[in-house]
Amino acid sequence: MTASPIDVKQRVMSQPLQPDEIERFARHLVIKDIGGPGQAKLKAAHVAVVGAGGLGAPCLMYLAAAGVGTLTIIDDDDVSLSNLQRQIIHPTERVGQPKTESAATSLMAMNPHLTLHLQRERLTDDNADRLLASADIVVDGSDSFETRRTVAQACKDKAVPLVTGAVSVWDGSLTVLAPHRVKADGSYYPGFDDLYPVSPDPGSLPTCAQVGVMGALTGMLGTMQAMEVIKLITDAGEPLLGRLLLVDALTMRFEEIAYG
Repeated sequence: MTASPIDVKQRVMSQPLQPDEIERFARHLVIKDIGGPGQAKLKAAHVAVVGAGGLGAPCLMYLAAAGVGTLTIIDDDDVSLSNLQRQIIHPTERVGQPKTESAATSLMAMNPHLTLHLQRERLTDDNADRLLASADIVVDGSDSFETRRTVAQACKDKAVPLVTGAVSVWDGSLTVLAPHRVKADGSYYPGFDDLYPVSPDPGSLPTCAQVGVMGALTGMLGTMQAMEVIKLITDAGEPLLGRLLLVDALTMRFEEIAYG
């Protein structure tokens, strides 16, 4: 048994592509690894994104542009002026608005076929199961290690793949966690605890507000998160399962580390 694709067959049959969607996604439809069946899977899929900030903003925009049919946006924060250097889903005139609402306005303007679920609250151990309900894939764009661990545990419990990334100043990382999936050799893919067996002390990691972050770097990582989601939904290519991609934007070097 190998890692299986996202199962959205029943929803594909009930949500056919509309004529304007065929034109909208024409450049996807001619890709042999996507085509009509893959685009139909994207429309039928439900992706939950934790955080509508530096990583979540570009990820959400590319998922919407790609035709992912249902998006849940989880964020308890409001748009601030200091966000705009990297959170490109929010324009200046929406400073002070909830990030969920601002993101929804931008996404619906891009793709009116979307179904959006807005959750204006911080994900915790107590609400994770509810906030991630019915999602086929989860994207973690949160800004704290504690939240990332909580999201990973919830996805493990729900047997849902997690695309998780992190950035700091000039550096970023990205991987896909699916410890419920089985490799060709019969073993399970690694999970969050295999990647981070020891948690840092709460508050010990510097925040972006303290050390800064290069805005374009979050765009790179968030877009790559969207790419991994699209691959998982359409069963195209090779996702970053058991592989941690490290990005040094200052020298533009990429390194891959196998783990688990």
